[in-house]
Amino acid sequence: MNGLVILIIAAAVLLAAYLVYGRFLERKWGIDPKKKTPAYEFEDGVDYVPAKPSVVFGHEFASIAGAGPINGPILAAPFGWLPVLLWILLGGIFFGAVQDFAAMYASVKNKGKTIGYIIEQYIGKTGKRLFLLFVWLFSILVVAAFADIVAGTFMGLNAQGARIEANAAVATTSLLFIVFAVIMGLFIKKVQPSGVGSGAVAVLSLVLCIAVGMTFPIYASKTIWLYLVFAYVFIASITPVWLLLQPRDYLNSFLLIMMIAAAFIGVVFDTPAINIPVFTGFKAGNNYLFPILFVTVACGAVSGFHSLVASGTASKQVENERHILPISFGAMLVECLLAVISLITVGAITVGGKLPEGVVTPPQIFATAIAGFLTRLGLPESIIFTLITLAISAFALTSLDSVARVGRLAFQELFTEETDKPRTVNKLLSNKYVATLLTLLFGYLLAIIGYATIWPLFGAANQLLAALALISCAVFLKKTNREGAMLWAPMFIMLAVTFTALVFTIKAKGGLLFSGGFKFEADGLQLVFAILLLILGIMVAVSGVKKLAEKNTIT
Repeated sequence: MNGLVILIIAAAVLLAAYLVYGRFLERKWGIDPKKKTPAYEFEDGVDYVPAKPSVVFGHEFASIAGAGPINGPILAAPFGWLPVLLWILLGGIFFGAVQDFAAMYASVKNKGKTIGYIIEQYIGKTGKRLFLLFVWLFSILVVAAFADIVAGTFMGLNAQGARIEANAAVATTSLLFIVFAVIMGLFIKKVQPSGVGSGAVAVLSLVLCIAVGMTFPIYASKTIWLYLVFAYVFIASITPVWLLLQPRDYLNSFLLIMMIAAAFIGVVFDTPAINIPVFTGFKAGNNYLFPILFVTVACGAVSGFHSLVASGTASKQVENERHILPISFGAMLVECLLAVISLITVGAITVGGKLPEGVVTPPQIFATAIAGFLTRLGLPESIIFTLITLAISAFALTSLDSVARVGRLAFQELFTEETDKPRTVNKLLSNKYVATLLTLLFGYLLAIIGYATIWPLFGAANQLLAALALISCAVFLKKTNREGAMLWAPMFIMLAVTFTALVFTIKAKGGLLFSGGFKFEADGLQLVFAILLLILGIMVAVSGVKKLAEKNTIT
């Protein structure tokens, strides 16, 4: 099979899905362009900050994409390209995009509140607390996985002390992004430029950052960068969104879209052959197609993390309800396109069932392949490789900004008491600095064991979170007399997938506990997290399904 054919088919399917299914959902649920959105109604200059749709789309897309659509399809490729492609397209359209749209829609209709609030309103306070605890544990997994990926892309010195120039240049450029993001945030707030004006400034800032970064690379070990990444995330998660989160995501969205465009052009001109099998069977190594394929592809098809971004941060910035569909549904479909390109890259550079020497991690596979495609156009491979690596790190670092904030908010909400005199311990734990510190501390402990070890558990937790978000949105739609039948099949399928995956993890780690090969720092943490996530997931799911089974009352 040719990669270009796959890309054209995928792009046509995704575009048709937006024009047909996306607009069908919008008409079915209804929007009110004249209604004041929460961004205006509760504007506070910190979390509720109205922004232009291009800025909110940039935040949404940059936050949800992360490293997932690059890592997931590549890691799932051993099952063959066809099952991965089918799940990206079908899962992305009927599971992922629907969830993202439903979560943002429900949040905007409920004062810009999170999925946790929606669960409290339509399922109950107990369900909300269980869900918030689940979200906090999940946020720790995301922080750990993506922090390790970012530190790896910044690593300018390997274990032997040798310099890695591309990574060092990426590190410098990324640091400059943060500085320019703050400047951009002040510029947008004070000057309030037009969309064209802010876009021009963003592009010029990107070019300057890249030029300086490639001229003055910073060489440091992965360990040093891991410390610095966590320090940055701590600051980013408590800073007002208009000062860092919004402008940084806006800047990154240009870089990320340019990366996708460059990858698309590279595939068009190179027309790479796909050198991996169409389908290898229902078992690849020690992994079964069900459920491992689904939880491995993860964000490329459906991601519970998206519902946290859509309802936790993006919904508080939406200017008009008519922007909900393109920001949520549209961003997810663009992510699906990136996932398809990732699948094409691993198929293109695989030769005789093996990857090129030294190309091991998914980001390396993706960057190497795209650089190879674009060299056919006469572009220098080293520069292209650096730019693609930069874009990948930007994906992951931007997700870290958002998930750390989401984790902090979930932890705070978990211990917030609706009283004038909260208990001292609850007052302490609901403090944003304490909540952030605890979230990142556990994230660091998991990060030191590496993303490859965390990824399967992250995938299962991520998909289970998607199922829980779908349940809560289905209950909201039912209780407000809106059609929600399109959410039922996705939520039950994802419950089956994720519960099975978590049981597999518990069984595997439990077996090591009795066989003598158990390592607490890696296996122990995964076992504890898997058990907690499974128990919490079951309890929240049962509460939600009970509400769906109840007779409806008009609200």
